[in-house]
Amino acid sequence: MRAWLLILILFWLNFPTSGPEPLESFKPGEVLMVDRVPLDRSDPTRTRLGALTYLGGIRLRGTQPPFGGFSAMKIDGDRFMLVSDAGNVLRFRMGKDWIPRDVSFGDLSGGPGTGWLKIDRDSESLTWNPATGQYWVGFEQYNAIWRFAADGRFEAHAEPEPMANWAVNGGPESMVRLRSGVFLVISEMSRPRARRDARLALRFLGDPAEAGTPFERWSYVPPEGYDPTDMAELPDGRLLILNRRVTLRDLFTAKLVIVDGRKVRKDAVVRGQEIATFAAPVQHDNFEALAVTREGEDTILWIASDDNQLWFEESLLLKFRLETP
Repeated sequence: MRAWLLILILFWLNFPTSGPEPLESFKPGEVLMVDRVPLDRSDPTRTRLGALTYLGGIRLRGTQPPFGGFSAMKIDGDRFMLVSDAGNVLRFRMGKDWIPRDVSFGDLSGGPGTGWLKIDRDSESLTWNPATGQYWVGFEQYNAIWRFAADGRFEAHAEPEPMANWAVNGGPESMVRLRSGVFLVISEMSRPRARRDARLALRFLGDPAEAGTPFERWSYVPPEGYDPTDMAELPDGRLLILNRRVTLRDLFTAKLVIVDGRKVRKDAVVRGQEIATFAAPVQHDNFEALAVTREGEDTILWIASDDNQLWFEESLLLKFRLETP
């Protein structure tokens, strides 16, 4: 059974299976349901995982087929926005009681292609500018980056030339806008010819949704056997990168690494310091979304999983405090 699950997962992750599928939108009446989850189901009192302290988490459930598949998110105070790999958008507010309020369901207002097929809205990464509310979405299949206004209106898009040959289903999986205005993008699967252990990456010196924005190439080396799935900037300028692996024995596992942001420059090959591993007995699903916030002096990490809309996976939203690694 586990072997068949692995085959199904690998097929789902590595091939554009959504191509012939029509894009589905939420219909009126969709309901968001949540359940609290422990970090370690075998020890509900456990809170420490590497350099992280677990502050709580929930399992998200819906009632309609489009629900799930969350691959990217942004968090502004108590306002959450989760985007699926079909361009569906879930928004809600949530405080310390873990009860979602002001829940709404929708879709991105634009994206590559005609928008009639799921393949046209394969959104895998998201970053934003807190000063303006604008946000950028990275689309696989087309290796494109689109910019949206704070109210969700489409503003601009580009298919950057250096991303043209990135893997169709392994393109701009990780993206972050730094406070400096520089954008970093990492391919999930595309590798430099001379470094098969690394992933192709770009450093845009401005808005990548504008054609002709200058860029620099660099490479990221994930933990062995893992692929990068998201990235965020920490308050001190370091980068936090989420990495995922799928194997027959463990199915999904993940590792978090911290990278010195000063090392990301033209032609650099960058590695990170591992700070936490998500593997049994702790929660270890298909983690693809990462966000960093602040609560007083604490640096808070939020991690979400893409359930691929498969029955044996879950849509998890987990909260941690970063301890000094």
